[in-house]
Amino acid sequence: MSASDGRLALGILGVGHFGRFHALKAAANPRIRLVGLHDADPARAASVAAEAGTVPMAPDALVGAAEAVIVAAPTRFHFELAAKALAAGRHVFVEKPIAASLAEADALIDAAAKGRRVLQVGHIERFSAAFRAVMEAPAGGRALSWDAVRAAPFRPRSLDVSVVLDLMIHDIDLVIELAGGEPEAVEAVGAAVASTHPDFAVARLRFAGGRAAVLTASRVSLAMERRLRVLGTEGEMSVNFLERSLAVLRRGGAEPVATMPGSGIDRATWTDHDSLEAEQAAFVAACLDGAPVLVDGAAGRRALKVALAVEAAIRGD
Repeated sequence: MSASDGRLALGILGVGHFGRFHALKAAANPRIRLVGLHDADPARAASVAAEAGTVPMAPDALVGAAEAVIVAAPTRFHFELAAKALAAGRHVFVEKPIAASLAEADALIDAAAKGRRVLQVGHIERFSAAFRAVMEAPAGGRALSWDAVRAAPFRPRSLDVSVVLDLMIHDIDLVIELAGGEPEAVEAVGAAVASTHPDFAVARLRFAGGRAAVLTASRVSLAMERRLRVLGTEGEMSVNFLERSLAVLRRGGAEPVATMPGSGIDRATWTDHDSLEAEQAAFVAACLDGAPVLVDGAAGRRALKVALAVEAAIRGD
């Protein structure tokens, strides 16, 4: 099963749009031996296997040949595939959302804990240079409000889930991290436009202490948009992720602002790196070196719990 040269013997279950990227990154990682991959579409599996220099395999054979697997199949298959791998004693990286329900998420978390296996969830934004820049930005006092927008033109993929589980869940995870906990209440509106699930959604999350977040997600937008605004007791942070720009208006800054005496603006940017590569590297380090899992099953469950609450609010449940 294990690679004899110290590399992680890895298999990939699901090589659609994002799974293909996983395969190509894994094939280029010197700490990984890509033992094979599987996809429900045999032609797709053969094509991606040729690109990645590996072989297509049946799921059971693939799990048997690997010591860790990446589950990048559609959401409805996450639990079945991840549970099979954990039951076989394999480490598991599962794309977001962790599963389709909280019961499934709990079962995966329990199986990983009992088997002492790594369970990492694919909230890739945690590994982005942009989020690191936000975390390292000059403090603007106590954050009271977050406003995040994630919009993209329509593409005929990931339509098996709503925009909440497809796109908004990224910002749900980030806001939970920034707020230091889950929201106490959720309100939301949304509608299906191009699929049978909501294609746009606006959610208001209320956190302890009167803090709030407004998250907007759309996959039927006229243009790409990705931004974050944070309001706090000492000023404001504004981030445009597409332009790689960050500005913080705060008291005592270096650049004077005529309309706000005694304050200033600090500006910054960042150099992008490959977030998927960084995410995979963290998974490998957890499997081979025992490094802490940055986005574990509990983190994936928290994001899923709030995402499902947003969907329930849209339905009026």
